[in-house]
Amino acid sequence: MDSLPNGTATTATATPAAPTAPAPAPPSSRLGHLGESLKLEHQFLRVPFEHYKKTIRANHRVVEKEVSAVICGVSDDSDVSNDDAVHHLSSLVSRLQGLKRKLEEGSRTENLQAQRCRARLDHLESADAENLSDWNNMRLKRILVDYMLRMSYYDTAAKLAESSNIQDLVDIDVFQEAKKVIDALQNKEVAPALVWCADNKSRLKKSKSKFEFQLRLQEFIELVRAENNLRAITYARKYLAPWGASHMKELQRVMATLAFRSNTECTTYKVLFESKQWDFLVDQFKQEFCKLYGMTLEPLLNIYLQAGLSALKTPYCYEDDCTKEDPLSQESFRKLALPLPYSKQHHSKLVCYITKELMDTENPPQVLPNGYVYSAKALEEMAKKNNGKITCPRTGLVCNYSELVKAYIS
Repeated sequence: MDSLPNGTATTATATPAAPTAPAPAPPSSRLGHLGESLKLEHQFLRVPFEHYKKTIRANHRVVEKEVSAVICGVSDDSDVSNDDAVHHLSSLVSRLQGLKRKLEEGSRTENLQAQRCRARLDHLESADAENLSDWNNMRLKRILVDYMLRMSYYDTAAKLAESSNIQDLVDIDVFQEAKKVIDALQNKEVAPALVWCADNKSRLKKSKSKFEFQLRLQEFIELVRAENNLRAITYARKYLAPWGASHMKELQRVMATLAFRSNTECTTYKVLFESKQWDFLVDQFKQEFCKLYGMTLEPLLNIYLQAGLSALKTPYCYEDDCTKEDPLSQESFRKLALPLPYSKQHHSKLVCYITKELMDTENPPQVLPNGYVYSAKALEEMAKKNNGKITCPRTGLVCNYSELVKAYIS
């Protein structure tokens, strides 16, 4: 009860608050688009996860090797002097301390990679219909970084990732690992590639990869090129013979180079000494690398562009009078769309040259005396601004609005 100034009393009644209107639900089309977008993020999660598993396996191998060596050293019961025993135990302690440092470093690497996996999951969970525009913008930057890394623009990719604060959402370190092998192969060195094969031996064997065999063949060819035949034969016995059961034909062909030499004119063997064999190894490594990490062989940018171009590609796109607004009027896009099929168009679609809007029953096409067609909306606006006069933007013809003829779309 509250007293009024004149002494009368009034009952205070609480006015119920107006119910808050629920936020409008996002259109189902936007939700559907978001769902389809998330389906394309397989590589986004697969790559860091595969890298994480690889690091765990590598750390596990180090532990097994070092611990096994220490146990063997401790169990050695041969008679030794006290000084030798102390020295031996000291070396084992040093080895264990080295193992500890390796484990600490490996643990830090694992934590960083686990953090990267978590960051990517959080990024996908943050996608919703309200922030779809920002999320797509960030995805575009990720796709551009992926393209730059595949095209060997590593510094530019790193700067874009840093400026956009998406270091955890891109795979720069993974591609840096590949860069070392690619650079070595381009310099005609196979050692880093063989080390990479050894690190991933079990997975390459599971996928029935021939990459290591091809590296061994190339190393054999280089020995033959240097006319070091005895060493080449020794190398073949040690490294190529184990592949004989499954790759006998390739092995026989390469072994014949001992007789034909590098200056042969025989096409069958001459091609083995050409420098393009190294380019083939680079391409083969890229394929194996992408397969190992679950990446697409084509850059994501190309895949997305081709998906869009496949909906736009028609025979008209390759004609000389193709409109400049059509992406396929550009030679680079035409080349990218070359292997794609034409889009299936059930009905013709007319787009106004002036407004770039679709011409339909609400905005019908109208024909000028010179035969060019534009939308009624564009021509009406032009007539209002020019006292009923129409000027064709492509030929410069001037006519009255009354001279236009309506066209019909069948």
